[in-house]
Amino acid sequence: MQRYRNGGTPWFILIDPAGVVIYNHFRVDAEKLIASLKRAEAAPRAPQPDADTLTWRGVLELTRKGNPQPPRRVELSEAQWRERLTPDQFYVMRGKGTERAHSSSMCRLFEPGRYACGSCGTELFDASTKFDSKSGWPSFTQAVVPGVVAYHADHSHGMTRVETTCNVCDAHLGHVFPDGPAPSGLRYCINALSLNKVGS
Repeated sequence: MQRYRNGGTPWFILIDPAGVVIYNHFRVDAEKLIASLKRAEAAPRAPQPDADTLTWRGVLELTRKGNPQPPRRVELSEAQWRERLTPDQFYVMRGKGTERAHSSSMCRLFEPGRYACGSCGTELFDASTKFDSKSGWPSFTQAVVPGVVAYHADHSHGMTRVETTCNVCDAHLGHVFPDGPAPSGLRYCINALSLNKVGS
C-alpha cells in the first residue's frame, strides 16, 4: 500500500501485489479506511466467500473485461426518462449525480425486502445484504443476482473508483469499494434516489 500527501492533504492509493492500482481516492476519512484494513489483517480469519460471491478481484475483472449480458434491456430517450423520473432522480440516475449524504431515511431502514432500480424496476439488492456503513448512503455487500449490476472504471474528479450502474437500463447507482464486511469485502455505496424499496 502506498500513501501520498500533497500539500498536507492525504491522497491514498492501494496497490495490489501485482502492481495494479485497486483504490485511488482523495477523501477526508481515508485514515479510517487504512485503520479498517489494518484491523481486518489482524482479525481472526473471516468467513471466506463461496464460488457465487463477487469479491473486489471479481469487480476489477469485470471493469477490465466487460460486464455480462443483462437479463433484459430497457432503453428510453432522454425526453422519456425526464417524463418518467423526478428532476432529482434524473440528475442522479441519468446525469451521474450524487445526492447529499444523510439526505434519505433509506440509510436507516433495514426491514426485509428488495431494492429495485428507480429507473426500470429491476431488483438489484436484498435487505439481507444491507448494512450501516455510516457513510450517509445506503450500503450493501452484494447484488441480488449476478448480471443486474454493471461495473465501470471511473476516473472522474482525479480519482480511480468503480462506478455501479443498472445493467438493464444504465442508470447510475453509485460506486463500490473494497472496504465492506466479510465475506465479499464489498461496500456498494448507492444513492437512495436510484432505488425503490419493493416487497417485505
